[in-house]
Amino acid sequence: MNIIRLAAACLLLTILFACTVGPDYLRPKAETPPSYKEMEGWKKAEPQDQIPRGSWWTIFNDTQLNTLEEQVNISNQNLAAAEAQYREALALVQVARAAYFPTVAAGPSVARQMPSANAPGSRGVTLPVSVTTSDLIFSGQVTWEIDIWGKVRRQVESSKAGAQASAADLEGVRLSAQAQLAQDYFQLRALDSQKQVLETTAANYRKFLDLTKNRYATGVAAQSDIQTAQVQLNATEVLLTDVGVQRAQLEHAIAMLMGKAPSDLTIPETPLDLAPPEIPAGIPSELLERRPDIAAAERQAASANALIGVAIAAYYPNLTLNASGGFEASNVAQWFAWPSRMWTLGPAALQQTIFEGGLRHAQVEEARAAYDASVATYRGTVLTGFQQVEDNLAALRILENEARQQDVVVDSAHKNVEITINHYKVGTASALDVITTQAIALNNDLIAAGILGRRMTSAVLLIQAVGGGWQVDNCTK
Repeated sequence: MNIIRLAAACLLLTILFACTVGPDYLRPKAETPPSYKEMEGWKKAEPQDQIPRGSWWTIFNDTQLNTLEEQVNISNQNLAAAEAQYREALALVQVARAAYFPTVAAGPSVARQMPSANAPGSRGVTLPVSVTTSDLIFSGQVTWEIDIWGKVRRQVESSKAGAQASAADLEGVRLSAQAQLAQDYFQLRALDSQKQVLETTAANYRKFLDLTKNRYATGVAAQSDIQTAQVQLNATEVLLTDVGVQRAQLEHAIAMLMGKAPSDLTIPETPLDLAPPEIPAGIPSELLERRPDIAAAERQAASANALIGVAIAAYYPNLTLNASGGFEASNVAQWFAWPSRMWTLGPAALQQTIFEGGLRHAQVEEARAAYDASVATYRGTVLTGFQQVEDNLAALRILENEARQQDVVVDSAHKNVEITINHYKVGTASALDVITTQAIALNNDLIAAGILGRRMTSAVLLIQAVGGGWQVDNCTK
């Protein structure tokens, strides 16, 4: 009974004096500007407008894009790997929590033995017959290391924060895959626009080639004019073929993002005729709540902070309680009889490491350094987020102005082609003049299509930069 009282006293002391060592976590401060520098001049969305949570790509009102994006969640292999890593992180939380509870083991053991009649200790007395005995034991053991100093609690805290970081990483991979698909899709459609321009231009070049041949037949054009017009047509057809190569590669990239073999996906040719939607960028302080990579970095800092407590707990003694009990007999008939019972309570061991060559100090310093590194990573991720928002706000604003300027250039270039051809027909302009103006018009048409593609890509990147409609509470529940 004295042992029972001792164990009860140990448990009572544990309840009264248990504490959690190590620093409590405070979210690291990250400097946030009051507003975005590049927001000036950017058309803001109405206050009630928000990026759709989850299906953010629907803001573009493109049915084909919606169909492609919905399949990313189903079959993307990078996403599947991130989801498996998240489940692994959740399992680690359960592994850490298991240390709260005692370890219980049970099982039977059977032994049969015959001691030697001449064994040491017999003092010369020879037994007439060696006695063979059986020892049948069914026992259970309980071992429990009491979490006096909060080592287990800190480990659970760290694992939980790690799982939350993994949840944010999963959403970051999802957002990245979705954004990459949208970028590839709009680049593909921009190529479709360029292809349309090249096809229209090639048709016009054929007409000019026919016109030149007719003028040569009447003696008012030189053979070199025909050759020059033919070279221009052939060069345009080469560009048209090259667009096909780029388009095929983008289509294959989209298939991979969807988790499909490239041969299983064909996207119809559709020239790009959209304009970037109005995207609510919000205010800088909201960015900390809307980007999964920032949330993941902050949760990693929380996890590293908890590990400092785990390392500090090693300075303090461990209290381990042990108990065992069961049945022991020499034959099966008496094995589980009440008189065959046995039990042991103890030992209750309080163990303190006296010397370990500076190991604990080094482990604490390692944990503190890892925390400092995670804080720096968090703050760097925040700054990167601000940069990406500013970059794409600037890109959208400047490209919108550039598009308006380019439209003026395109109109002027086409009017110049028309005027030059009319002059060529009446003999006041040369074939070289026509070809030059046509080349200028084609170049500007391709530039205009490229600018629109860059605007759409920048719109996708801005949505990705502000978190794609994601919220931090998605990973901290």
